[in-house]
Amino acid sequence: MSIKSDIEIAQEHTPRHITEIAGLAGVDGKYLEQYGNYKAKVDYALLRENKRPNGKLILVTAITPTPAGEGKTTTTVGLADGLRKIGKNAVVALREPSLGPVFGIKGGAAGGGYAQVVPMEDINLHFTGDFHAIGAANNLLAAMLDNHIQQGNALGIDVKQITWKRCVDMNDRQLRHIIDGIGGKMQGVPREDGFDITVASEIMAVLCLSDDIPDLKKRLGRMIVAYTYEGKPVTAYDLKAEGAMAALLKDALKPNLVQTLEGTPAFIHGGPFANIAHGCNSVTATRMALALGDYAVTEAGFGADLGAEKFLDIKCRMAGLSPDAVVMVATVRALKHHGGAAKAELNQENLEALEKGLPNLLQHVDNIKNVYGLPCVVAINAFPTDTKAELDLVEAKCRQLGVNVALSEVWAKGGEGGTALAQEVVRLCEEPKDFRFSYDTGDSIEKKLEDIVRKVYRGDGVVLTTNAKKQAQQLDGLGFGSLPICMAKTQYSFSDNPALLGAPRGFEVTVRNLKVSAGAGFIVALTGDIMTMPGLPKVPAAEKIDVDENGKITGLF
Repeated sequence: MSIKSDIEIAQEHTPRHITEIAGLAGVDGKYLEQYGNYKAKVDYALLRENKRPNGKLILVTAITPTPAGEGKTTTTVGLADGLRKIGKNAVVALREPSLGPVFGIKGGAAGGGYAQVVPMEDINLHFTGDFHAIGAANNLLAAMLDNHIQQGNALGIDVKQITWKRCVDMNDRQLRHIIDGIGGKMQGVPREDGFDITVASEIMAVLCLSDDIPDLKKRLGRMIVAYTYEGKPVTAYDLKAEGAMAALLKDALKPNLVQTLEGTPAFIHGGPFANIAHGCNSVTATRMALALGDYAVTEAGFGADLGAEKFLDIKCRMAGLSPDAVVMVATVRALKHHGGAAKAELNQENLEALEKGLPNLLQHVDNIKNVYGLPCVVAINAFPTDTKAELDLVEAKCRQLGVNVALSEVWAKGGEGGTALAQEVVRLCEEPKDFRFSYDTGDSIEKKLEDIVRKVYRGDGVVLTTNAKKQAQQLDGLGFGSLPICMAKTQYSFSDNPALLGAPRGFEVTVRNLKVSAGAGFIVALTGDIMTMPGLPKVPAAEKIDVDENGKITGLF
């Protein structure tokens, strides 16, 4: 019997009308803006008028990613369905997929198997146009910046100190570094330029952290686009651009409501990359899930050292959120890979490799429990090749840290396969917690970096290049020293070296560049070879995607 693909499973399912899902979630029709039959936007005015107490907040995160896969989004969706299976009112909040990974390596990003959000094709492609609006607003600002210089440069912008890039939601390495404005006096001022992927645009981060249109405009206005010859920051406000950008973003600011295969309400909104930006869905979507559900299940991108760290240290700090429980997703296969097993051998029982790989999981769990003070459960995303001996070993090691393990079978069984995990999560939500951050924003930039590296990564310390040290002094002098840190780091290792798997020790993390995202409200620290514009692989996922004469899409994961 052939195994059905994710898209085949999604296409065989008949979704409920979005008004039904809104009714199930308790969304009054006056807040609902339909985009066809199966998706809608919800006006954030609902939050101002909601009288219902907030539910419990559950964060789903994962071990360090491997080619073997972890299934974090699948587990998030399946957990929400599982909570409903045991009679709990659950709502899920997720990020929107970027077209770059969809057409690059990952393919679709709407869950998998029988734990998906639908309409799967819409969510993975254009959805409700939020990313297009963000790209348009980003590029409007770029156009107004270059036009200001062309029209006389009254602000005295130094063209060699322009920090704002154009963006496109596609992996396109050709656009990383370009020269534009050539062709004569009327074609603009020739200069070096470049593109970021849309999910790395500061506007994406701003949208995801904004409360409403006035807050959005303030944040947009604060964004720094360049510096003058005297070293003074030039902002979008200086260019009088924030009003027009906000006009492009007014609908994108509203969270999108869809559903899981089992009809659980799901808010999918915003999508900053976790290895470049802060890797979480919008604050508004999370608050809406909390306002409407007794349990709000959300996730943060990549491993817990990236997504969860930023969810806790940036998003929760800014939004005043406090998680009640954390789910750490792992697979036996991925842990064996961390222990040195080759990808072709991951289906074979290998207790030695598993033992060597387990410290990766245990470090992430220890961070959640002892750095952040939160209750945690390990969710083993089950594969048919997992043996009892392997599962018993994982359970025994986690028990030593006082953490339970729940088998998650949501890929194959949907919500029914997530009931054991759901019951443990409900129990954890009643446990005492002592939530705290991994660093104090009042400390110096270098001390905050040091705290992240030592406490979360377990490295020996941070090294700032000469350039980064100058930037730290400049940012401190400009009044940005008290902002939280957003680490731009490889997702494949606790370190800044993607080849160091497991739980490495004896390393330092080198910060080569520091830049402020003044609108978002954090300092981005770039480490290693992190690029804000990815490239396509040798065989892009796009080669397998097609559409027939009836409009049916195939190959989308």
